[in-house]
Amino acid sequence: EKEIEEEKKRREEELKKLEEERKKEKEKTEKVEPVKEEVIKEKEKKQEEEVKKDDVKTQEIKTEEKLPEVIEGVVSEEERRKTFRREEKRYPERERKERFEKRPFEKKERPEKREEKKPFEKREERKPFEKRERVEKRELSEKEEFRKKEEVREDRRLKRPEERPNLSFTPQSIKEDKKSEKKETKEEKLERLAKEEKEEMEALRKLMEGHPKKKKPKKEEKKKETEEQKEEEIKIVQIPEVITVRELADLLEIPVNQILMDLLQKKILATVNQTIDPKIALEIAEKHGFLAEIKVEGEESQEEVKEEVDNVSEETGELEERPPVVTVMGHVDHGKTTLLDTIRKTDVAAKEHGGITQHIGAYKIKLPNGKEITFLDTPGHEAFTTLRARGSKVADIAVLVVAADDGVKPQTVEAINHAKNAKLPIIVAVNKIDKPGADPMRVRQELTQYGLIPEEWGGDTIFVDISAKTGKNVEELLEMILLVAEMLELKANPNKLAVGTVIESKLDPKKGPVATVLIENGTLHVGDYFVAGYTWGKVKAMFNERGERLKEAKPGTPVEVLGFDEVPQAGDKFIAKATEREAKQLAEIRKQRREEELLAKKTRINLENLSNAKEINIILKADVQGSLEALKKAIEDLSEKFKEVSINIIHAAVGGITESDVMLAAASNAIIIGFNVRPDAGARKAAEQENVDIRIYNIIYQAIEDLEKAMKGMLKPTLREVLLGTAEVRATFKAKAIGTIAGCYVTDGVIKRNAKARLVRDGVVIYDGEIASLKRFKDDVKEVQKGFECGLTLKNFNDIKVGDIIEAYEVVEERPT
Repeated sequence: EKEIEEEKKRREEELKKLEEERKKEKEKTEKVEPVKEEVIKEKEKKQEEEVKKDDVKTQEIKTEEKLPEVIEGVVSEEERRKTFRREEKRYPERERKERFEKRPFEKKERPEKREEKKPFEKREERKPFEKRERVEKRELSEKEEFRKKEEVREDRRLKRPEERPNLSFTPQSIKEDKKSEKKETKEEKLERLAKEEKEEMEALRKLMEGHPKKKKPKKEEKKKETEEQKEEEIKIVQIPEVITVRELADLLEIPVNQILMDLLQKKILATVNQTIDPKIALEIAEKHGFLAEIKVEGEESQEEVKEEVDNVSEETGELEERPPVVTVMGHVDHGKTTLLDTIRKTDVAAKEHGGITQHIGAYKIKLPNGKEITFLDTPGHEAFTTLRARGSKVADIAVLVVAADDGVKPQTVEAINHAKNAKLPIIVAVNKIDKPGADPMRVRQELTQYGLIPEEWGGDTIFVDISAKTGKNVEELLEMILLVAEMLELKANPNKLAVGTVIESKLDPKKGPVATVLIENGTLHVGDYFVAGYTWGKVKAMFNERGERLKEAKPGTPVEVLGFDEVPQAGDKFIAKATEREAKQLAEIRKQRREEELLAKKTRINLENLSNAKEINIILKADVQGSLEALKKAIEDLSEKFKEVSINIIHAAVGGITESDVMLAAASNAIIIGFNVRPDAGARKAAEQENVDIRIYNIIYQAIEDLEKAMKGMLKPTLREVLLGTAEVRATFKAKAIGTIAGCYVTDGVIKRNAKARLVRDGVVIYDGEIASLKRFKDDVKEVQKGFECGLTLKNFNDIKVGDIIEAYEVVEERPT
């Protein structure tokens, strides 16, 4: 119990101490608070003056910094800090609220901020409907502005101020308007309306007078325009071979619809991107007043190609020197191939039949000094005139080989003429000077008759005495060729698409259609698309004269090209194209044109000379295109000698004789002539069955002699009528679209459709013409045998009666044996 009492006493003492401490603290705070209030009141006055000058934020910072300085005189800093910290620890939130509440100047600062930003200063003084009243005032001000603007506009519209409408909406004005309306009678209203109508009519008349219609001057203007158009210079247009409707419209500067209408007038339906025949495009251009001509691609002359090359500016550095192209010309066995053999150190003559060159070969030779020369070996046989002419056009320099022991021959003169027509410089190589009886001076004298005067005699033609077998003076000949080439300044642009000439072509059994092409300008790459005559293709591979595969061929290079769809003709222009579409379209258009020309030629022969002419149908096959053209030329010469007999070359191609050639010969009653080719097993069997004559030759002269004999022995054929069959008419039927149909019974032979027919009535021939149609029941048939019924119609004849007899017959030509 004592312990409990002692503990109670202790607790009471502790409580008393705590109460005393609290009382002391309260006394201290009570002493500090009145001092603070007095100091704050004094401070407020000073701060109110400073707030007007500075911002609110700066004033808050200054007041917080200056408060402790003011209190220093009354309360010590240590006591102030202790009390401040205790209060913050116990009641931090309450203390902050009290602190802000005891600063009345902060409450005044907030509305001052709003004064700058918002127009409404004091929310407490506002009335409940103050906002609505302000909105109404704004609306009224907007209406007044709108009215003022309308008044200004009306003033501008109306000239006189009296005519201004009364825009005041006062009750007095409304009453006045009503009174004025009541005063107006019906008569006055009518008068007022009549006046308004008159004023409107006068205004309209004034407007019409300001813009009068003048028809006659317009016609005069049109006449003047047409006269001016006629006086203008005629526009010249070049139409390419491949042209679409849109391209033609752009070229002529005419709407596409107009060109489509022109095509419809010609009964041609075409789309915008469809290609047109260049002849039709030419007609359309001429219709619209253009002087048009068809630009044939790839048929430009060598001079035009050279001009195109020369037009390229040399400043760009695109032009480069190219090797000269030399054609070797001369008579048979004067040593042309032997000369090339010595230069190339290869034996080409051994591969040729009988030592005579049968087709053109092109070879590029590199000399010890690094320079290159391209040679064309043009055959000297007279049958190869066309090939030699093409070779001379392609070449830059002509080397005329003349044998010193033989002199000038007819083919030598022909070679001189070709070179002069092509405007080529000629270098004469007098060959075989090592032979006994050689006389180079005699050769010089003979050539002076044809305008080739040696330099040593005061002329401008270079003469070199050589021996092709021993190689004597061959190097001097090459130096002269290079000298002439330097004088010509031969250049080309290797950065363009390739342009060249097909020198030779053939059908290789392993490689397919192959052609030797001489690149004249540009560079040909593997993969390029091209057109050559009527053929097109893509370069699959290229080989040089040594059989080496090439990726590109520069100007002056002869290459063997693979990738033709057909065998091209020697002499065709070889043109590289950017796309497959361009190459294909150009080739197709040229094929169509060739077919039209061939049909035109055939119709000329059949219509004009059929009654008097005797015909031989021939199919030609050769190993090389050059040999084929030589045969054609020889046959043309024969037809000129024997004008009574005409020779028709039905088909001419490169390659072996096939079964299809034999069937064509059987259908057209033709002879097959093969040059250096053989028929295969199928062709031989077919020839035996169809009794087709196949002749094979190795020398052209033998083929020409046989044809000459056949032409001499030909006689006029006799025409014989062969009766096919007869039919009796047993019934007739009439149809609106067809006419009269004869129901017949075949009494003898065969009645054939499209056969000639005679209608006999009472022993008199009434009609002689053709059977237009032949049917058995409802089916069309080619022929009806004896003992069967049929229905037929006669061409342009309807007067058929029951009992008439129809005779069908054919006219056959028979040759006397």
